[in-house]
Amino acid sequence: MTSLPPWLTLTSDPVRAAVDGHACRTRAAFFRAAARALGFPDYFGHNWDAFLDCLRDLDRPALTVAHADELLAEEDLRQLAILLEILAEWEVPTTFAAASERMPALRTRLAAALP
Repeated sequence: MTSLPPWLTLTSDPVRAAVDGHACRTRAAFFRAAARALGFPDYFGHNWDAFLDCLRDLDRPALTVAHADELLAEEDLRQLAILLEILAEWEVPTTFAAASERMPALRTRLAAALP
């Protein structure tokens, strides 16, 4: 990964995160946390298509993820790639935060998952 897409920021600074990657190591956990953080409606279907549909309905959504090096870590890397594709398609301003010692692991996962 030579450079980050313009909608994605990485930081090792403490952030006030909407989603905690440590608690969102699976898709199910991520969908629950993202739905709460982004204010998705009760009928949110907890899958990627529904996630995209709900993002489309939001006015200027933004996403901040703490412990981003652990986000979807128990899933196949393709799941992180799908999330990144959706965020890229809608250019959702996204901040991934990780401790400085975990930043290389985050960069490695992103390099493997970003197109």
